[in-house]
Amino acid sequence: MTEPILIWGAGAIGGILGAYWARAGVPVLMVDIVPDHASACATSGLKIEGPVEEFTQVVPCVTPDRLEGRYSRIVLAVKAQSTKDALGQLLPHLTEDGFVLSAQNGLNEHTIAAHVGDDRTMGAFVNYGADWIAPGRILFGNRGAVVVGEIDDSVRPRTSEMHALLQIFEPDAVLSQDIWAYLWGKLGYGAMLFATALTPDSMTANFADPQRGPALIALAREVMQTAVAEGVKPKPFNGFEPGAFMPGAGDAAALKSLADLAEFNSKTAKTHTGIYRDLAVRKRKTEVDPQVGAVAQIAARHGIETPLLRRLVELIHDIEEGRREMSSDTFHELTKVLA
Repeated sequence: MTEPILIWGAGAIGGILGAYWARAGVPVLMVDIVPDHASACATSGLKIEGPVEEFTQVVPCVTPDRLEGRYSRIVLAVKAQSTKDALGQLLPHLTEDGFVLSAQNGLNEHTIAAHVGDDRTMGAFVNYGADWIAPGRILFGNRGAVVVGEIDDSVRPRTSEMHALLQIFEPDAVLSQDIWAYLWGKLGYGAMLFATALTPDSMTANFADPQRGPALIALAREVMQTAVAEGVKPKPFNGFEPGAFMPGAGDAAALKSLADLAEFNSKTAKTHTGIYRDLAVRKRKTEVDPQVGAVAQIAARHGIETPLLRRLVELIHDIEEGRREMSSDTFHELTKVLA
């Protein structure tokens, strides 16, 4: 197709996809709310840095107020809490037969479907490590799982097309007929990642600390219990083994998964989560409410108690609002819930 793919959000996820696609000759247009970043991408180019690969690629990029035209393929790659606002801006630019693919963390597919319809919504799961460093600069820290699929578990020509496009960036990208299994798996892993951001320590240091293991395991178990209640059987990826955190699973399997996650994250140049960077570097709100908080709300509808998830939300808010500092003591406020 000669029509550009529209990528809404040119940060860590969208920016890397845009750079790889543009380098491969795929027509791409990115949209970003940071004027300096949009300008750099479109003029001097977007610089991809890090151990995976380094290159600079000019990618057309505009701010939302400068966007014109309508597009049949829109990849949404904004923070979860910005989903509704972004949808309001992009809807006039979506063709009647077009679709929106969520390349985000969380269950944003539900929000997208509520705005554009189930038939015009597609899901994706991404677990590669990347950080927005500065205008025109993104760190690509490590490769990770990439999955795409329809939210109704079907496979259509457009699904195969997007899978082929994702393979340009990640040759091992998977086309799944159960995208929700991956999205819920990422929520379990994601809850633990939010907990690591309660401290200034790396992801690996957190996963390898036996004193933090019980709280990390309990968080994942609350998410997995909720997934089961939703009728979802999460799938494993990059060291996260959902079965190890299912109701009735023993501690040995959970500890093995933590060790595997420590090993996986020890090999990345992205030592800390994007959550950590939001709190410590960019001094902005995190995605804790639409991710961790959303799972707690879903669990409540099933009558499931989630004391660890709810406390985690409170602690992240405390750091966001300056009531607490990142520290091991803050992390162990979670451990107290287990007492």
